[in-house]
Amino acid sequence: MARLKENLLYMMIHDFLTDYLTKKRNCSSHTVRAYRTALNQLLDFTKEQKQIRLVDITFDILNDGMAEKYLDFLEETKKCSIKTRNYRLNCLRAFYSYAAMRDASLVVYQSTLFQIPFKKTEKVETVDYLSKGAIQALLAQPDAGSKKGTRDLFLMSLMYDTAARVQEIIDLKICDIRLGDTPQVKLHGKGNKSRSIPLMKDTVSHYHRYMRVFHPGEPEYSRKQLFYTIRKNVCSPISDDTVRAFMNGYAKTAHVAFPEVPEKIHPHIFRHSRAMHLYQHGMDLTMVSQWLGHADISTTLIYAHADTEMKRKAMEEATGDYFPKVSAEESPYDVNDDAVLKRLYGLK
Repeated sequence: MARLKENLLYMMIHDFLTDYLTKKRNCSSHTVRAYRTALNQLLDFTKEQKQIRLVDITFDILNDGMAEKYLDFLEETKKCSIKTRNYRLNCLRAFYSYAAMRDASLVVYQSTLFQIPFKKTEKVETVDYLSKGAIQALLAQPDAGSKKGTRDLFLMSLMYDTAARVQEIIDLKICDIRLGDTPQVKLHGKGNKSRSIPLMKDTVSHYHRYMRVFHPGEPEYSRKQLFYTIRKNVCSPISDDTVRAFMNGYAKTAHVAFPEVPEKIHPHIFRHSRAMHLYQHGMDLTMVSQWLGHADISTTLIYAHADTEMKRKAMEEATGDYFPKVSAEESPYDVNDDAVLKRLYGLK
């Protein structure tokens, strides 16, 4: 095993995650998790590429183009968005800046990393979402009579109902579900911000069935993890990879009966789909923004653009060649549009 004094990389990572971010910067647990994920993924990727042990990875080894290869891997193999790629790069930049601040000999590595540019993204983002029929086809796949199917059906129903981020679902405790006259769930989002979202009747029914199977006799105020897995008699929160795996399994089977469902999906598609459906049914953008837990309402405008673009394409198909077509690039859908302004402020 490498000696401790040779593990400058890991010493820096430890101090960065456990001291600098949490104590000096007072970052939220979600922010710390994002940095940890980026560093873990880079190390695991380097281990596989170099065929070496994790403990043998050093700043020198990472400096051999591994960061850029890792980012390309995210985009090209993992099919992550450019936004995700840039976010991971930003996490790595923050770590390398911290390391260089702590030890001047590491400035050369920081300089190399900072040569990797952020990729430009389109000014108006598109939204990947499913129709209500496609969502119903997905939710019809789990075997509600089995233990696993009971869990999967409730988790997917809860994700769609609340439009929650997958990490917000993973972090849920039993006490975050509050029943009564107005059943609701308390979600803990980015920046230590929480929000309460109402639960629909079907989701509450799935919740009761799930609790009978996975938490029999557990009180509603329990702080135990709502969703968990057991490996080697050790109970731990369900992982993002587990959620992605079973969702993709259901997507493949749903695709056969309902081809509109892609054979491969990501958990975020439930969030996008719910937001689009709420917007299409008349919920104003301010409320959609609060539902999603967006810090900046401008982030929510992507749903208005996507809905308008969908209508534009339908009109073009119906109109045919009678009128000249105007591309989205020539007529961007922004806040100056009257319809968006009215919905933004609840006037429509």
